[in-house]
This record gives sequence, structure tokens and C-alpha cells, in this order.
Amino acid sequence: MKYIKQYNLALLFSVFIFLNASCQVKKQSVLESQSIVGHNQDKNILYYPHSDPENTGGWVLNKDVSDEFEGTEIDTTKWFVEGLNGDYYIWKGRAPSQFVPHNVIVENGKLKLRTQWEPDYAFAQEEYADGNMGSAAYGMYEGKPLPITTAAVLTKKRFLNGYMEVKAKVGDAAITAAFWAIGYEQELDVFELMGNPKNKKGNIRENSYLATAHDWSPPAERPTNVFQHTEDLPFRTADDFHVYGAEWGVDFLKLFIDGEMVHHFTQDDVGLDWILNNPMEVWLDSEIFKWLGLPHKEELPVDFEVEYMRVWQQPSDNLLARDRAFYGFEGPVLFEEKPRPLTMVPEDSTPNDYQKFWLFDDVSSKYLSIVEGDYATGVNSLKFSGFGKNESLEADKVVVVSPEGALNIPAGDYIVSMKVWLDQGRVPEKIHVTLRSPELKIEFTDLSALPRRQWVKVESKISRQKASEDNDQMLIEIHKKDLPKTRAAKLFIDDIEIKKSK
Repeated sequence: MKYIKQYNLALLFSVFIFLNASCQVKKQSVLESQSIVGHNQDKNILYYPHSDPENTGGWVLNKDVSDEFEGTEIDTTKWFVEGLNGDYYIWKGRAPSQFVPHNVIVENGKLKLRTQWEPDYAFAQEEYADGNMGSAAYGMYEGKPLPITTAAVLTKKRFLNGYMEVKAKVGDAAITAAFWAIGYEQELDVFELMGNPKNKKGNIRENSYLATAHDWSPPAERPTNVFQHTEDLPFRTADDFHVYGAEWGVDFLKLFIDGEMVHHFTQDDVGLDWILNNPMEVWLDSEIFKWLGLPHKEELPVDFEVEYMRVWQQPSDNLLARDRAFYGFEGPVLFEEKPRPLTMVPEDSTPNDYQKFWLFDDVSSKYLSIVEGDYATGVNSLKFSGFGKNESLEADKVVVVSPEGALNIPAGDYIVSMKVWLDQGRVPEKIHVTLRSPELKIEFTDLSALPRRQWVKVESKISRQKASEDNDQMLIEIHKKDLPKTRAAKLFIDDIEIKKSK
């Protein structure tokens, strides 16, 4: 009987092990099947926004601009480190402090952006102009040494709309911790915090939160604030980790702290001051704000600690979704396989290898232009100005052209659409669109039958036999033969999309 009992126990134990292993395999299978949104292959964890833990929004993690900060050093394929190899992007920091690469530390599953007192550091022999606060030299303040070094990192890729979130703790000193983003003519400061400001009555306190959006469209002169929010907090930001997030939509911004929404801006609140219309890169940094006081030598070093930075987006069936801002006439198309020029500031409208714009020839630019204030979404659209009595189009056609390589469309059947707004009067009967390489011509016809003075979506079905070549581009044309002989009414075009035909 003794041996039978032992055998039964062994059998039961084996069955338990088998069932447990089966459950683990099943659990692993479920995790692998849920490959959308933040599936960490190493930890088998599904990450969702802290404000939407059940993922009712259908969020998908953008791994190109998200990081768990595991390992022993920053991932330089994902992040640009200010000062690394002597390279600085846009600026060297807010003087008198200076960004230095050795203050970027990854350890114990966290990114640490260190601020420290370094009297032996060779600061840049230059000044930084700080808006209305005047200029200051790096490493100096009012003619005396102030050898404070800080740190900054930013994503190498940009994203358009989504939910961005960090879990972070601020350094306990008069030094900022900032989670912010910039893009073409725009900036969003999700937060600017300070652990121990010396000015206790300033716009950032040890238990407060500041979020701001800036308009950097020319002339890029202060004040650039278009909206701002301050929040009193029930905690000191330097005492513990908290989760800070922002949901950035086409026409709204929601701010979250520890999963709770603390403010909601909409485009209706600010009108044409809604500037968050183009893709942005994410920054994490620490800076001196002189108006809030200077950090003391005795309280340094301190770290701005970030446990993770994650960006989620919602999937789209629009093949132009990544470049939706460009095909909505808000800003440039980005060629992110090329490096961003180190001197390219948000207000820079100069085309380069990284950013390119719609192209107009001299004649076409008399009739076609990108204008602000008439739009379906964003703030811009493409305008055909029309012409008046005893006038006619000065060419057989006018055209606006995207840069070469702006299209990457696989072979297949698609629906091409755009939104149009037609003024009252005689309008063109057609709008012509060409996909250049391989060439495919598209016509939006019978425009005169459409409702007037409202945005209307028009569509055309196409079949493309071959995928885009490397130099593929889009042309939008208005032809003279489709226009009245005199008094052509104006029209606007916005939000061009290409979707698979169902």
C-alpha cells in the first residue's frame, strides 16, 4: 500500500505539472495572439495607456518611438542624444546649464537624465538667447561660474496623433523635468515640472504641473503660447513616480495624470491657433529656468528618472495616414530615412532631404496656393483662386506636385478620395489627379452638380497593376478645357486619402 500511495502521489503531481504547463502554454498562446499594442516579447506583458487599461480605444504601440529603457545604455538607433559625438540638434540647452551626453544614463530599468555640478567641464564658449529673459553664457551666470550640466534625448522618428505617456519622477532641485514634442511650426509641452524651485510663487511649483502649446509659425517671436494649463497636485513631483499622458487627436488634446483626465482642449477653443497639425518628435530633458531660481551646488547631482516612454496610435486604413498632414496641406512630407538637419528648427520652411513641400510653378502659383483658414481638418487647404470677368486661365492647366518619392502604394484596387469646397458660380467640371510612377490618371467629375459652400467628399475607384516606384509622386491639376471661359469660382481641396477597395 505504501508504494501505491507513493505512485498515486507521483501521478497526481505529474498531472498537476502537465495541467500547469498546458495553462502556461495556453496563456503564452493568448499573449502571442494579441500581438497588437505593446506586447513585450521578453516579459509577456501587454501595455496599454494608463488612462485606458482595457484598451477600449484600440491603441497600437508605436515601437519606433517607445522605450522601456532596459539594458545598460540608451538605444541610439531610437534616440538622438544631445552632445553625443559633439553633435547638437537645434540647441545645447538652456544656459547657463548645458546638455552633455554622459548625463544620459540607463540603469535598473530606468532612463536617468542627470544634472550635476561639473567645474572641470569644458562648456561651449557661446551664449543662448532665452526669449524675453535675455541671453546667458553656458557655464556662467552674471559673470560668475555656474558649472551645471544637464541632459536631453529626443526620438529620431516623429508620429502624428496618438497617446503619449511616461512614468517619471523629478529631480529634487531647482531643475526642470520636461516631456515635450516638436514638429513643423509647433511645440507641445506635455509637462514641465520642477522638484524644488527657489521661487515658490512662480508658474511651476514642487506640487504643480504646467502644460503648454507653442506656435512657431513665422514670425516665431514670443509670446508663442496658444494654450496653457496649470494643475495643482496632491503630491510633490520629486517624491515618487507618477504617470503623465496626453491624447493628441486631429482637433483635440486631453491631458492625464495617473490615468485621470485633468484638462481637455479642442480646436473650437482656439480656432486657427490650433497648431498641432504635423508629426512631432518626443523630447525628454532637464533645464534651468532662471525665473524660478538656480539649483545650488549642495543639492546636486539629481536625476530626472523615466521608467518608460510609450506612444500608442489607432490603426487607419488610409495608405496616406503616415503623411496625412502633407496630404491635408498642413506641412511637409517627411523622409525619415534621411537624418534631420541639426540646425532645422520648427519654424524652418526650407526644403531639404528630410522635409519637402508641395511644388508650384510660376504660372500655377497664380491660381493654386496653400491657404490658412478654409479647411476640412487642420487649418489649411489647397485653394484654386478662380478668376473674374474678362479673365481666363493663362495656361492649358495649372498643377501642384508632391516631391518625388512621396507615394508608396502597393499594387491593388483602391478608392482615392478628397474633400472639396465649391463656391457658388461656375466651377471646373473636373479635378485631375495623376499618380506618376507608374502613371495612373484619375478624374473627379461632375463637380458642378455638387452642393456648394460646404465640404463634400468625392471618390474615384482605381486599379494599380504595379507598386509605386522609388520616384512616385502625386499631381493635382485644373485644366483650362474644364473651366468656363470667364468668371471661374474658387474651390478648395483637403484631406486626400487612398484606401483599399472593399
